[in-house]
Amino acid sequence: MSITSDEIFNELNEAIENDTLLLPSLPEVALKVRDVAEDENATTQQVVDILSQDASMSARLLQVVNSPLYPSRIVIDDLHMAVTRMGIRQVRDLVMNLAMKQMYQPTSAVMDAQFRAAWGASVEAAAICQMMAMTVVKDIRKEQALLAGLIHNIGSLPILLVAENHDDLFNDEEALNNLVYDLQGRVGAMILKTWNFSNDLISVVTQSHNFTYDHEGDANLVDLVQFTLLQGGFIPDDRAPQDWSTIPAFAKLGVDPEVDVVHIEENQEMLDGARQSLAA
Repeated sequence: MSITSDEIFNELNEAIENDTLLLPSLPEVALKVRDVAEDENATTQQVVDILSQDASMSARLLQVVNSPLYPSRIVIDDLHMAVTRMGIRQVRDLVMNLAMKQMYQPTSAVMDAQFRAAWGASVEAAAICQMMAMTVVKDIRKEQALLAGLIHNIGSLPILLVAENHDDLFNDEEALNNLVYDLQGRVGAMILKTWNFSNDLISVVTQSHNFTYDHEGDANLVDLVQFTLLQGGFIPDDRAPQDWSTIPAFAKLGVDPEVDVVHIEENQEMLDGARQSLAA
C-alpha cells in the first residue's frame, strides 16, 4: 500500500521536532553575520572579522560585489571596502543568499538529479524576483527579493529525502511532484522557523502557491514570488489559476498579467547577472 501525503508530513514533522532531519545546517558564518546585523550598534569591522573566518564565502562575496549587479568605478578588493560600500544589512542578505546553495548538496548519487533540479528552479525564480525588484518594485531590496526566490521551495528538500526511503513513491514522478507541491509550504515554514527567519520570508514559503492571498499595504515578497512563479512558468498547468487578472498579487505589483512577461524577456542581462552571482 502506498504511503499517503499525511503520513509523509507526519514523518517530516516528527523528524524536524526531534532534530533528526537530514538537512544541512546553515553555514555558521552566515548565521553569525545575521546575528551581528540585528544589532543596531554593529560595526563594519565586526562583520569583516566574521567573514574573514570563511575564505570561500569571502571570495564569493567579493566576486558578487564586483559583478555588474553592483556597478562601481573601482575594483573592490577587500572585505572592509565591500561591507562599507554595501552596508551591513545588504551584506547580511547577500551572505545568506550565497549560503543557500549549500542546502542543495545531495546526500547520495540518487538524489543528485532531484537536488540539481530544485536548485535550478530556485535560482531561476530568484533571478526573476531580483530583476523585478530592480525594475518594477523598487521599494523591495534586491537582496531580499533574491532570497525570497531562493527559499520559496526550500521545503521540497526534506520531502525528497524522506521520499527516497519509499521506493513506490520516489519512482512515481507524478505522485512525487504532487506530494512536493502539496507539502513544501508547510515543511518549508518549519525549516525557516528553526532557522529563525523573518515572518515575511516564512509567508513566502506558506503563501507562494496560494493565489487568493491578499493583504493590506504595498506589494510584498509573496506578491513578487507569485508573479515570478506564474510568469516564469514554474506552476503546473493543472495548478495555475485560469484567470490571472483576479490574482491580488498582480494588482499589488501594478502589472498587467497579459503583457508584463516583457519584463522577463527584455532584462536577460540582469537575469544572467543574478544567475552568475549564485553560481559563484
